[in-house]
Amino acid sequence: MSGNSRTAQHSCDALDAHSSRRRFGQERHHRQDFAYIGTSDSQKNDLSPHRSRYWLNAKIENIEEFEHSVENVCQTYLTAAENELQGIHTVSVDEKTGIQALGRDAPTKPMEPGKPERIEYNYDRHGTTCLFGNLNVATGEIIAPKLNATRTEEDFAENIDAIVETDPQAEWVFVCDNLNTHLSATLVMLVAILCGIPLLSLGKKGKEGILKSKETRKAFLEDKSHRIRFVYTPKHCSWLNQIEIWFSGLSRRVLKRGDFNSVGALQSKILKYIAF
Repeated sequence: MSGNSRTAQHSCDALDAHSSRRRFGQERHHRQDFAYIGTSDSQKNDLSPHRSRYWLNAKIENIEEFEHSVENVCQTYLTAAENELQGIHTVSVDEKTGIQALGRDAPTKPMEPGKPERIEYNYDRHGTTCLFGNLNVATGEIIAPKLNATRTEEDFAENIDAIVETDPQAEWVFVCDNLNTHLSATLVMLVAILCGIPLLSLGKKGKEGILKSKETRKAFLEDKSHRIRFVYTPKHCSWLNQIEIWFSGLSRRVLKRGDFNSVGALQSKILKYIAF
């Protein structure tokens, strides 16, 4: 048998074997076939079994109080646009703490066809700053942003005072979480002064009256008869606070890829992003 004949015979034998395996379901699968079989259900259901993240569950001690608090926050958002037209400003407030000024050891390499942006792994820490974010729920504007080294109760009260100063005679509704500095005696006294309530009527911290405890201070700050009042998210539910969405955008667009050689440079970049 000639070489060409043997080659032709081998080709026919190979085709016959291939057809036989197909008939009996024994055809060899390619690597991508196995990959598809192993992940098709995950892809179909948009599952990511290789990923995980931490989650803090809300500790609900009283379901009725929890539901009332959630409804109160949501209703505050729903009425924000209408209230804004009537001169009542709704502001979502919180602090983004520990923002690091990281200086990369080498410049970032821009993306290229087939290659992602490459950010230098090594960096130097040049300090941190804290951003007091104040989001007008109706307009999406950040009002009187405050960058500070600390976030004490005095710092928070100064932040609220600066916001109110932008429209001193208006009514203000602030949405925030239950952090101690958001329920402080300093904040109560500030609201009392701005609302024309005598300080002597507040009592004494830890002893009596409005200032006695966190619960009594919270009731005062939530009082709807005040020109300036607060709406608090349930405990461990700060994700209901809309400023957290804005903070997420800041992290993705400015901080994650940033290269800052000083705290001043970091603060300047944040303020430029807010003004943009």
